[in-house]
Amino acid sequence: MESLKEEADTSEISLLKESLPCRESQIKLLLSLFGERSSMTLPALFIYGHTATGKSAVVNSVLRTCMLPHVLVNCVECYSSRFLYEAVLNGLYTNRGSQKPDTPIKCENMNDFVCLFRQICMSLDLHNETVYLVLDKAERLREMDANILPAFLRLQELVDGNVCVILLTEIVWEKFLSGTGFPEPYIIHFPDYNKDELLRILMRSAHSEFSADFYQMYLSLVLSVFHIVCRNLTELQHLAAINFKKYIEPIKNGEASENDSRKLWKNFEPHLKKALQTVYLREVSSTQWERMLEESDMGKMITQQGLSSRTHVELPYYSKYLLIAAYLASYNPAKSDKKFFSKHSDKQKKSKVIKKQDRTNNHMLGPKPFPMDRLMAVFYAIVEGKVAPTANIFMQITSLVSVHLLAQVAGDDQIDVPKYKCLVSLEFIKSVARTVNFDVLRYLYDFV
Repeated sequence: MESLKEEADTSEISLLKESLPCRESQIKLLLSLFGERSSMTLPALFIYGHTATGKSAVVNSVLRTCMLPHVLVNCVECYSSRFLYEAVLNGLYTNRGSQKPDTPIKCENMNDFVCLFRQICMSLDLHNETVYLVLDKAERLREMDANILPAFLRLQELVDGNVCVILLTEIVWEKFLSGTGFPEPYIIHFPDYNKDELLRILMRSAHSEFSADFYQMYLSLVLSVFHIVCRNLTELQHLAAINFKKYIEPIKNGEASENDSRKLWKNFEPHLKKALQTVYLREVSSTQWERMLEESDMGKMITQQGLSSRTHVELPYYSKYLLIAAYLASYNPAKSDKKFFSKHSDKQKKSKVIKKQDRTNNHMLGPKPFPMDRLMAVFYAIVEGKVAPTANIFMQITSLVSVHLLAQVAGDDQIDVPKYKCLVSLEFIKSVARTVNFDVLRYLYDFV
C-alpha cells in the first residue's frame, strides 16, 4: 500500500513546499504523521504558534494536496457547542462532494454527535480511511462545555473509527489543561520566522520593474527598522507594500538611480519613522494613511506620538498581563493591593473605606513607581492559570521597557531593587485588557 508521499504527485509536493517557504520541516513532519491513507493515525495533533506563522495554511494545503477527507471549522464562528457539532457533521458532506440531506443536520449534545458522526462516515464510505477534523482557533473550546475538549481528544476512541482531530491555536497546551482526563495530543510548534526567512518570503512579492537586488535592499531596510518590534508576517507584508512607493519616489522623479542607496535612504528614513508608530494599527486604511502623511502637520503630529498614546498594539499574552499589573501598581495605593487581590481579605472593612469624593485622584497625580516584587505579586494575582517565574517572564518586562510602555526609574545604585512605572494611558490599558477579557476598572482604586 502506498504512503501519502507516494500517492500525492511528487511535483505537487514540491509545489506545496515552494508555495509555503520556510515550512518544509513542518510539511515533512505532517506527511509522515498522516502516514498511509487507510492506516490508523494519531488521535489528536496540537499545533500552536503565533499569528501568521503558517499553521492553517500548511495544514489545509497538505490535506488538499493529498486529497484527504477533512473538515475545517473555525471555533470563532461556532461560538456554541451546537453550532460546532453541526458545522462538523454538515462539513463531512461538503468535503466529500456528496449531496447534503434535504434538511440540515441538527445536533444538540456530544452523545448525538458521536452517533451521527459514525453514521455519516459509514454512509459516505469514509470508514476505511482517515478523516481529519481541523479546529482552528481551538482556544475557544475552553469557553464551551467542559466535556467538549476531552471528548474531541478522544474522538477516535468514541466513534471507534479512524479520525484525527487537529487543534490549531496561538497558545500553549498547558493553557488548555483544567482538570484530569485529558489525553496528551502530539504537539507541533510553528516558530516565528527569523529575519532571513522573512526576507525570503517577502521577496516573493518583488516588483517586476525593479531588480531583485534592489528590492532585497529595500526589504532589508524595512526589516532593520521593524523586525525588533514586529515579527508578524502579515503586518510586515503590509508595511513593505505601502512604503515602497515612498522609497522609489526619488527614482520616479529622476533625482536618483537604483544604485544611489544613500540618497534613497535619506529620503525614506523620516517616512519610515512615522510608519513605525502605526505598527499593528488599523485606525485608517492604507490609502488614508498615505494621504495623511502628505500633510505636514499630520506627519509631525504622528511623529510626536508614541506607542503609549495609541489605543492598541499587539503584545505577547503574558506581556499584556504584565502591562495591566504595572498599570494597577502605578495608579493604586500599595495599601489597596490586599483589598483587590487577597482572597482572604476582610470584606467587612469595606465600610471603613474613604468616600470616593474625599479621596485623592491617583490618575490626576500621574503614575507612581513600584518595585519589581509588587509588580510580580499583582501579575500572579490577575493572570489566568499558573505561571512559573521563568526568565521568559522577566525578559518580557525588559521588552516592555524597551518599547517605552514601562520605564525603569531606579538609580544606578539600586540595580538590585529596580523600580518601574507604567507610561500608558487609561484608554490604552482598557484596550489591552479587553483582548484578555479582563475588567481593569474593577481593580482601579479611583473607580471603586
